[in-house]
Amino acid sequence: MTLAPSILFHIGSFPVTNTLLTTIVVDVIIIALVIAFNRCLSLYPKGIQNILEMVYEYFYSATKEVSSKVDIIYPWVTTFFIFIVISNVLGQFPGFETIRFFAPGSGEEGVPLFRTATSDLNVTLAFAVISIFMCHLYSVKYTGVKGYIGRFLNFKMFPIFLFVGTLEFIGEFTKVISLSCRLFGNLFAGESVMGTISSMSLFGIPLPFFCVPIPFMMLELMVAVIQAIVFAMLTMAFMSIMVEKQH
Repeated sequence: MTLAPSILFHIGSFPVTNTLLTTIVVDVIIIALVIAFNRCLSLYPKGIQNILEMVYEYFYSATKEVSSKVDIIYPWVTTFFIFIVISNVLGQFPGFETIRFFAPGSGEEGVPLFRTATSDLNVTLAFAVISIFMCHLYSVKYTGVKGYIGRFLNFKMFPIFLFVGTLEFIGEFTKVISLSCRLFGNLFAGESVMGTISSMSLFGIPLPFFCVPIPFMMLELMVAVIQAIVFAMLTMAFMSIMVEKQH
């Protein structure tokens, strides 16, 4: 595993990486889920409809408990969760990263054709930027320009509120770093651990698959779901705070 994703080929001057290819696969899976959901839509949910309704109801109820703007917040929260959890879990399928692609300059071993999208800092940083940007956009929309600026620039009880506002402003940048690096760090570390565990041997004899890799795979599946929930819940919390007027 390397920090940077592997470049498979170029379209003009645009590099196509293995994490970008995986992102496209995740998009296709989500579109397929939407089509399947629409076709099996019923008053008596079962199968895929039941699972998706459970996800929807969970995040809708959780958002409703913390914010009055539930209708604008929960679509973002649910979308982040669905994309991230599918991306994370997809990377845990056996053989997902063992398919090799022999790109120019990749050597005799080639490079992985697929790599978990969220193990690429470019992807997680994009998620974080979108999340925080929408927080600020909704803050301006629902609290007004004056209320939004007052969150960071307030001369009441000078200089206490001004100092607190400055910390709040700095905190918005640290949110981007925190959201992106937490998700990236956990997934990249998991990929590295799985790569190491899968290649372990004893006296030159590969360790049995069911004895060593399986428990770690189960652990990584748990981490994959938890990290998706954490990202979604933090987005929910940040949006809920930003759309409410301060007093």
